[in-house]
Amino acid sequence: MQTASTKPKNKTLATSLAVLLGGTGAHRFYLYGAKDFFAWNYVIAFVLFVVAQFLVQSEHPTGIGVIAYFPVAILVGWAEAFVIGLTTDKRWDAIYNRGLTYQSQSGWPIKILLGLALLASVGTVLFSIIHIVRLIIKSGIIG
Repeated sequence: MQTASTKPKNKTLATSLAVLLGGTGAHRFYLYGAKDFFAWNYVIAFVLFVVAQFLVQSEHPTGIGVIAYFPVAILVGWAEAFVIGLTTDKRWDAIYNRGLTYQSQSGWPIKILLGLALLASVGTVLFSIIHIVRLIIKSGIIG
């Protein structure tokens, strides 16, 4: 997807949005606008995750627990942060700043953001696996 905007898209801002608010699709709204189909999928998945967080506090089916303990939207947002952050500045400008005189110059902030995303995503995946296995064992599906 390409943007038709005359305002340049900042790679560091897009990466920041993906790392900090990726689960809500904020980076997709920034890059593509409110008409982006995938941005709205992030919103729906994030709302399901938040609702599941409240439902998991009471008696619930196992499926609710899986949704509550495995934040798909957030993990995909962090994956997109890697895609955005690892895109070269030249390629970024060719895709998002085509026809503009603006040239991206991302530096060390991108590396810090990607390091934070890596730590957060690994931690979240490990946390999710532990809690999903615990939930499955507790529900009696196995053992």
